[in-house]
Amino acid sequence: MLEILYQDEHLVAVNKPSGWLVHRSWLDRKEKVVVMQTVRDQIGQHVYTVHRLDRPTSGVLLMALSSEVAKLLSKQFEEHQIHKTYHAVVRGYVDGEETIDYPLTEELDKIADKFANPDKAPQEAVSHYRSLAQVEMPIAVGPYQTTRYSLLELRPDTGRKHQLRRHMSHIRHPILGDSAHGDLKQNRALAAHFNCPRLMLHASQLTLNHPVTGEHLEINAVWDEPWRDLMVQFGWQAFNPKTDLI
Repeated sequence: MLEILYQDEHLVAVNKPSGWLVHRSWLDRKEKVVVMQTVRDQIGQHVYTVHRLDRPTSGVLLMALSSEVAKLLSKQFEEHQIHKTYHAVVRGYVDGEETIDYPLTEELDKIADKFANPDKAPQEAVSHYRSLAQVEMPIAVGPYQTTRYSLLELRPDTGRKHQLRRHMSHIRHPILGDSAHGDLKQNRALAAHFNCPRLMLHASQLTLNHPVTGEHLEINAVWDEPWRDLMVQFGWQAFNPKTDLI
C-alpha cells in the first residue's frame, strides 16, 4: 500500500518510495512493482502520469484521474505554474541561499535515444538552494579524517533530466547516494557507517492551483525510515517536511 497524500475525484498524489519505477519501462522489463499499477489497484481507478520522479528519488508524485485533467496538469507543468520543493543531503558545507543557472546538455540513453540528436545545444536549467543545517561526523573518507554534510532545500525552476543531481555535482556538492553524478567513496561511507544506501533526494512538497476547482493545494510528503534514521544521527529530525514546510 502506498501512502496517499491527497485524493479527490480529479487528482491523486502519493508518497513515492525510493527505488520504485513510476511506470513500466523496457529498461527494466522484469520489474513488476511500479507506482502507476499499484495506485490503480489501490484506488480501483485508472491513473494518468503528468510528471515523473527518478527511480531512486522519493516523495510527492501527482497523477490525474482522467485524460482531460492530465492535459490541464501537463499544461500547468509546462508553464511552470506547479512548484516543487525537495530536500537533499549533500557532501560538504553549503551556506546561505543561491541560484544555479547552468544550462545542461540532454542526457541520452544509448538505446532509447539512439535516433536523437547528440549535438543538441544545452538547455536552460535553473535551480535554487537554501542551506538548512550542517554537520561534521568523525568518518574518514579518502584523505580526510572527518566528513561534512549539509541539508538543503532545493527548488527547480526548470525540469531537465537529473537537473538537481547534476546542478549539485556542478558546484562540487553532490547529493549523497547519487551513483551517476555523485561521489562513490562518500556513497559507500554513507551506506556503511549510517546504514543509508539510498539517494538522499526527496520531493517534499508540491504546490499548485487545482486544475478544475482553482483551489490552492499544498501537498507534503514525509521522509521514509532510512532518511529519518539518518536525520536522527545528524540531529536534523526537526526538518521533516510535515513540520518544516507546512
